[in-house]
Amino acid sequence: MSHQRWMIYGANGYTGDLVARLAVSRGARPLLAGRNADAVRALADELGLDHVTFDLRDPAATRRHLADVDVVAHCAGPFVATVGPMVDACLETGTHYLDVTGEHPVFEAVLARAADARAAGVVLLTGAGFDVVPTDCLANLLHAALPDATALELAFVAPGGLSRGTATTGLSMNAQGGWRRIAGKLVSTPMGTPARDVPFPTKVRRVGAVPWGDLVTAHHSTGIGDIVVYTRVPAPSLLSRLIRFAPVRALAARAIRRRPPGPSAATRAATTCEVWGEVRNAAGEVRTATLTGPNAYDLTADALHRAVEHLLAGTGGRAGGAVEAGAHTPATAFGPDFLAKLDRVVVKAGAPS
Repeated sequence: MSHQRWMIYGANGYTGDLVARLAVSRGARPLLAGRNADAVRALADELGLDHVTFDLRDPAATRRHLADVDVVAHCAGPFVATVGPMVDACLETGTHYLDVTGEHPVFEAVLARAADARAAGVVLLTGAGFDVVPTDCLANLLHAALPDATALELAFVAPGGLSRGTATTGLSMNAQGGWRRIAGKLVSTPMGTPARDVPFPTKVRRVGAVPWGDLVTAHHSTGIGDIVVYTRVPAPSLLSRLIRFAPVRALAARAIRRRPPGPSAATRAATTCEVWGEVRNAAGEVRTATLTGPNAYDLTADALHRAVEHLLAGTGGRAGGAVEAGAHTPATAFGPDFLAKLDRVVVKAGAPS
């Protein structure tokens, strides 16, 4: 398999499947991988691709299958359980790593391996999908417009429904409550608190604070100490209070597993995402910007594939192109102008105030 340059691990999952199909439509031939042999084989046969099967709980098998792979696009959640073994294997084999996690403990864990990645000559890029390409890059565009910004607020809406994996991860996140960053520290807050009205491109929407990945990644990429991320949050209910208890979460997880894998192609085609951002400095100066794009899952597949291409382009091996070895967010790896390379993504800056 020495001709293979990159792998999709978790290819049979909802996001991995989207990435594989998009890559093939663009003329790429990724190696498909995962631990479900029948599902991975079926997708590989349909797309005419090579495939391998291994379990991340087997370190030797993981290292063996990554040994001749330049880049792995890691799409197998829950990432809080899978990121450690995959990153360890990538560092040992010199394989560049990308993931599509949305869990802030995972972002922290990957970014904490920066020194290990530099020593191994490896790029570790976490959050290479909707979590957190659009928000991280928008935050850095705003930071460039107001370099002394001390506060950052981001908000997004992404209609169209959730994949099983995203919904399952959301159960755990909701049970933990909300978070925001204050003076550089993560602070626990009730889910949805604070709340505010945000002028998205299509209309003003009421949104509440959520534990989104930019609480980690935007702090890492911009250095801004006060960060809040908002989206639409359901009104408090008995279920939202009960979800804190493990037996209730287990019942909810079983219900999620009976749902379709994720939004249909028709739903994705009919829905778009919107992002808003604002930075403020100590003098009260403000800069704002907005972003519109395709459905969040389509944006994820596009961003992940283009990130893989960026790492592979001109490397002649494992040098990582123009990206320095180390642990990265999307903006520190590719710069905020990476947004301009994504399909149907439009960024508009607000007037200075």
